[in-house]
Order: sequence, then structure tokens, then C-alpha cells
Amino acid sequence: MNTTDYISIAKGAGIAATGAALTYLSQWTTNTDFGSTTPVVVAVLSVLTNLVRKWATKAKADGNAPTA
Repeated sequence: MNTTDYISIAKGAGIAATGAALTYLSQWTTNTDFGSTTPVVVAVLSVLTNLVRKWATKAKADGNAPTA
């Protein structure tokens, strides 16, 4: 294995960890009462999800994302 392989593995692990974190965050926000700040929390979570989606799409287009 060389440096390129380790970088690819690290990027794949980062993408997997980010997906797991977003899944956990989604489950947590569903079961939490934010009161009057609920619209703000939903908006922030939507923007965060879109940001990660665009990042993952760009990484795949650049050939930096695993194709699992």
C-alpha cells in the first residue's frame, strides 16, 4: 500500500463517518422538542444535509470518493 491508498481509505472513512453522523443527527432531531426554535433547527439541518450531499457529489465527480 502506498500513500494514495491510505488517502483513499481515509476519504472513504470520512464519507462513511459523515453519513453515520447525519443519520444519528436526523434521528436525534426527530425525537427532540425544540419548541419555538424548531423551524431554525430544521433549516440548519436541511442546509447541512445539502452541503454534505454537494460535497459528496463533487468528491465522486473528482474521483475522490469510493464507489462502494
